[in-house]
Amino acid sequence: MTPTSPSPLAFIGGGNMASAIIGGLLKQGLPAALIDVVEPYGPQRDKLREQFPGITVLEAPGVALARAGLVVWAVKPQTFKEAALASAPHTARALHLSVAAGIRSDSMATWLGTERIVRAMPNTPALVGQGMTGLYARPGASASDRAQVEAVVATTGAHVWLQRESDLDTVTALSGSGPAYVFYFLEAMREAGIHMGLDAATAQKLAIGTFVGASALAAASDEPPEVLRERVTSKGGTTFAALTSMESAGIKVAFVAAMHAAQVRAKELGDEFGA
Repeated sequence: MTPTSPSPLAFIGGGNMASAIIGGLLKQGLPAALIDVVEPYGPQRDKLREQFPGITVLEAPGVALARAGLVVWAVKPQTFKEAALASAPHTARALHLSVAAGIRSDSMATWLGTERIVRAMPNTPALVGQGMTGLYARPGASASDRAQVEAVVATTGAHVWLQRESDLDTVTALSGSGPAYVFYFLEAMREAGIHMGLDAATAQKLAIGTFVGASALAAASDEPPEVLRERVTSKGGTTFAALTSMESAGIKVAFVAAMHAAQVRAKELGDEFGA
């Protein structure tokens, strides 16, 4: 979606992820008048109108959705079916992009009456333009449809295309839920810093800076993480002591098991709330 080829968009759901995409599109020059948002929660509607002057915010799906060339589904899995059935009479000609966890494209195709569907699994760093999104397109989505989705997602960060829809459950576990893992470790590092005598603000600044710097180094390097880790781990040194303690505690094994649990839950959501 670019300013040179504007097309109306509709968002079903106006929460954080929808707001991240809307903000990115507006920064890229898309006119606010081309954006409609369906958001049933009153306070959130007010927040959207205040945050994005000029967009149209609706309480429920209606004929206004018929103008949308692209519909972005940003609803919770448990409310997707109800929202889809209510919107379908107005959106049959649109391309559909879902950012809802778990809900499979077969279910969407049944509810929406179209094969032009792309599923996406973004993550919350999209709010600051640093998101990572996994994408899967049904065969009914054309090359042009995929390009349109890429242009929208590019406003929030990077993306990767997947050949198998089932891989989105893994993406959900790895990068979709991933920011929470990082925040969890940041919380632990801050707590450790406080216990060892630092004030909370200093400990947090050091922890965040370390994650940002290490991630940037990993992104700039052609070497795998294990090699980068080994380079800062002198046998018998401080890093060696810390990593040995983590290994003894089984942290890596537990961490991998936790992501498997997230993957299983993503699949369960599709089973539970699908067609």
